[in-house]
Amino acid sequence: MKFAALFLAGAALWTLLEWAIHNGLGHHGKGRNPFGKEHLRHHATTDYFAPPWRKALVALIVAGGIWALLQLALPALGAAVMTAGLLAAYVGYEVIHLRCHTRPPQGRYGRWVRRHHFHHHFQNPRVNHGVSTPIWDLVFGTYVPVTGPVTIPRRAAVPWLIDPETGDVRPRFAADYRTIRRGAAG
Repeated sequence: MKFAALFLAGAALWTLLEWAIHNGLGHHGKGRNPFGKEHLRHHATTDYFAPPWRKALVALIVAGGIWALLQLALPALGAAVMTAGLLAAYVGYEVIHLRCHTRPPQGRYGRWVRRHHFHHHFQNPRVNHGVSTPIWDLVFGTYVPVTGPVTIPRRAAVPWLIDPETGDVRPRFAADYRTIRRGAAG
Protein backbone atom coordinates (compact mmCIF):
# COMPACT_ATOMS: atom_id res chain seq x y z
CA MET A 1 0.00 0.00 0.00
CA LYS A 2 2.76 2.42 0.95
CA PHE A 3 4.68 1.67 -2.25
CA ALA A 4 1.56 2.12 -4.37
CA ALA A 5 1.01 5.53 -2.76
CA LEU A 6 4.63 6.50 -3.44
CA PHE A 7 4.38 5.33 -7.05
CA LEU A 8 1.20 7.40 -7.54
CA ALA A 9 2.85 10.39 -5.83
CA GLY A 10 5.71 10.11 -8.34
CA ALA A 11 3.23 10.02 -11.22
CA ALA A 12 1.49 13.10 -9.82
CA LEU A 13 4.86 14.82 -9.46
CA TRP A 14 5.49 14.17 -13.15
CA THR A 15 2.28 16.03 -14.09
CA LEU A 16 3.56 19.08 -12.20
CA LEU A 17 6.97 18.81 -13.86
CA GLU A 18 5.29 18.38 -17.27
CA TRP A 19 3.46 21.69 -16.81
CA ALA A 20 6.48 23.50 -15.31
CA ILE A 21 8.95 22.33 -17.96
CA HIS A 22 6.57 23.07 -20.82
CA ASN A 23 5.53 26.47 -19.48
CA GLY A 24 8.83 27.60 -17.97
CA LEU A 25 11.54 26.16 -20.18
CA GLY A 26 9.46 25.72 -23.33
CA HIS A 27 7.59 29.00 -23.52
CA HIS A 28 9.09 31.46 -21.06
CA GLY A 29 12.61 30.24 -21.90
CA LYS A 30 12.04 31.36 -25.51
CA GLY A 31 14.65 28.98 -26.90
CA ARG A 32 17.44 30.04 -24.53
CA ASN A 33 17.89 26.51 -23.20
CA PRO A 34 18.19 23.10 -24.91
CA PHE A 35 14.60 22.11 -24.13
CA GLY A 36 13.31 25.49 -25.29
CA LYS A 37 15.10 25.13 -28.63
CA GLU A 38 13.65 21.66 -29.19
CA HIS A 39 10.23 22.89 -28.11
CA LEU A 40 10.25 25.87 -30.48
CA ARG A 41 11.22 23.52 -33.29
CA HIS A 42 8.29 21.25 -32.39
CA HIS A 43 5.89 24.20 -32.48
CA ALA A 44 7.26 25.37 -35.83
CA THR A 45 7.23 21.88 -37.36
CA THR A 46 4.65 19.84 -35.47
CA ASP A 47 5.88 16.53 -36.84
CA TYR A 48 9.32 17.13 -35.26
CA PHE A 49 10.09 15.34 -32.02
CA ALA A 50 13.47 15.23 -30.33
CA PRO A 51 15.23 11.91 -30.90
CA PRO A 52 14.16 9.22 -28.39
CA TRP A 53 17.75 8.55 -27.31
CA ARG A 54 18.12 12.20 -26.29
CA LYS A 55 14.86 12.14 -24.33
CA ALA A 56 15.86 8.87 -22.60
CA LEU A 57 19.29 10.23 -21.65
CA VAL A 58 17.83 13.42 -20.18
CA ALA A 59 15.09 11.47 -18.39
CA LEU A 60 17.66 9.17 -16.74
CA ILE A 61 19.81 12.09 -15.63
CA VAL A 62 16.83 14.03 -14.24
CA ALA A 63 15.41 10.90 -12.59
CA GLY A 64 18.77 10.27 -10.92
CA GLY A 65 18.75 13.79 -9.51
CA ILE A 66 15.16 13.48 -8.33
CA TRP A 67 15.92 10.12 -6.73
CA ALA A 68 18.87 11.68 -4.89
CA LEU A 69 16.69 14.57 -3.67
CA LEU A 70 13.88 12.27 -2.59
CA GLN A 71 16.35 10.31 -0.47
CA LEU A 72 16.61 13.38 1.75
CA ALA A 73 13.02 12.68 2.87
CA LEU A 74 12.51 8.98 2.11
CA PRO A 75 14.39 5.70 2.45
CA ALA A 76 16.27 4.75 -0.73
CA LEU A 77 13.66 2.15 -1.75
CA GLY A 78 10.78 4.59 -1.22
CA ALA A 79 12.63 7.23 -3.26
CA ALA A 80 13.21 4.63 -6.00
CA VAL A 81 9.51 3.68 -6.09
CA MET A 82 8.44 7.33 -6.28
CA THR A 83 10.99 7.96 -9.04
CA ALA A 84 9.69 4.89 -10.88
CA GLY A 85 6.18 6.38 -10.74
CA LEU A 86 7.52 9.65 -12.14
CA LEU A 87 9.30 7.83 -14.98
CA ALA A 88 6.24 5.71 -15.79
CA ALA A 89 4.10 8.86 -16.01
CA TYR A 90 6.74 10.53 -18.19
CA VAL A 91 6.72 7.59 -20.61
CA GLY A 92 2.91 7.76 -20.64
CA TYR A 93 3.09 11.47 -21.44
CA GLU A 94 5.52 10.85 -24.32
CA VAL A 95 3.19 8.22 -25.78
CA ILE A 96 0.15 10.50 -25.43
CA HIS A 97 1.95 13.46 -26.99
CA LEU A 98 3.30 11.46 -29.91
CA ARG A 99 -0.11 9.86 -30.55
CA CYS A 100 -1.77 13.30 -30.60
CA HIS A 101 0.31 14.10 -33.65
CA THR A 102 0.37 10.69 -35.32
CA ARG A 103 -2.90 8.85 -34.59
CA PRO A 104 -6.58 9.79 -34.67
CA PRO A 105 -8.39 10.07 -31.33
CA GLN A 106 -10.04 7.08 -29.74
CA GLY A 107 -12.50 7.67 -26.94
CA ARG A 108 -13.42 10.78 -25.00
CA TYR A 109 -9.98 11.32 -23.50
CA GLY A 110 -8.28 10.92 -26.89
CA ARG A 111 -10.61 13.50 -28.39
CA TRP A 112 -10.17 15.89 -25.45
CA VAL A 113 -6.36 15.65 -25.31
CA ARG A 114 -5.93 16.37 -29.02
CA ARG A 115 -8.27 19.36 -29.00
CA HIS A 116 -6.64 20.69 -25.79
CA HIS A 117 -3.13 20.24 -27.18
CA PHE A 118 -3.84 21.54 -30.67
CA HIS A 119 -5.55 24.62 -29.21
CA HIS A 120 -2.23 25.25 -27.44
CA HIS A 121 -0.26 24.67 -30.65
CA PHE A 122 -2.38 26.67 -33.08
CA GLN A 123 -4.66 29.07 -31.18
CA ASN A 124 -2.82 30.25 -28.07
CA PRO A 125 0.59 28.95 -26.92
CA ARG A 126 0.26 30.82 -23.62
CA VAL A 127 -2.40 28.38 -22.37
CA ASN A 128 -3.03 24.64 -21.93
CA HIS A 129 0.56 23.64 -21.12
CA GLY A 130 -0.40 20.34 -19.54
CA VAL A 131 -0.56 17.85 -22.39
CA SER A 132 -1.75 14.79 -20.47
CA THR A 133 -3.87 16.58 -17.85
CA PRO A 134 -5.31 20.06 -17.26
CA ILE A 135 -4.78 19.92 -13.48
CA TRP A 136 -1.86 22.34 -13.26
CA ASP A 137 -3.28 24.63 -15.93
CA LEU A 138 -6.34 24.92 -13.67
CA VAL A 139 -4.17 25.53 -10.58
CA PHE A 140 -1.96 28.16 -12.26
CA GLY A 141 -4.66 29.87 -14.34
CA THR A 142 -3.42 28.78 -17.76
CA TYR A 143 -6.37 26.52 -18.62
CA VAL A 144 -8.70 27.55 -21.42
CA PRO A 145 -11.52 25.17 -22.34
CA VAL A 146 -11.70 24.48 -26.05
CA THR A 147 -15.05 25.46 -27.52
CA GLY A 148 -15.84 25.14 -31.17
CA PRO A 149 -13.52 23.79 -33.83
CA VAL A 150 -9.76 24.19 -33.46
CA THR A 151 -8.30 26.01 -36.46
CA ILE A 152 -5.10 24.48 -37.80
CA PRO A 153 -3.00 25.96 -40.60
CA ARG A 154 -3.27 23.55 -43.53
CA ARG A 155 0.52 23.24 -43.78
CA ALA A 156 0.62 22.03 -40.15
CA ALA A 157 -2.35 19.65 -40.23
CA VAL A 158 -1.51 16.18 -38.96
CA PRO A 159 -1.94 13.38 -41.52
CA TRP A 160 -4.76 11.56 -39.68
CA LEU A 161 -6.87 14.71 -39.86
CA ILE A 162 -6.84 15.23 -43.63
CA ASP A 163 -8.67 13.20 -46.26
CA PRO A 164 -5.98 12.48 -48.90
CA GLU A 165 -8.55 12.44 -51.72
CA THR A 166 -10.12 15.83 -51.00
CA GLY A 167 -7.42 17.61 -48.99
CA ASP A 168 -10.11 18.66 -46.49
CA VAL A 169 -10.64 17.72 -42.86
CA ARG A 170 -12.04 14.19 -42.74
CA PRO A 171 -15.82 14.34 -42.11
CA ARG A 172 -15.54 12.48 -38.78
CA PHE A 173 -13.33 15.30 -37.41
CA ALA A 174 -15.12 18.26 -39.01
CA ALA A 175 -16.96 19.20 -35.80
CA ASP A 176 -13.64 19.48 -33.94
CA TYR A 177 -11.20 20.94 -36.48
CA ARG A 178 -10.95 23.15 -39.50
CA THR A 179 -7.97 24.09 -41.59
CA ILE A 180 -7.05 27.38 -43.15
CA ARG A 181 -4.94 28.21 -46.19
CA ARG A 182 -3.42 31.68 -46.19
CA GLY A 183 -6.26 33.22 -44.24
CA ALA A 184 -9.11 31.48 -46.08
CA ALA A 185 -11.26 28.83 -44.41
CA GLY A 186 -10.63 25.40 -45.86
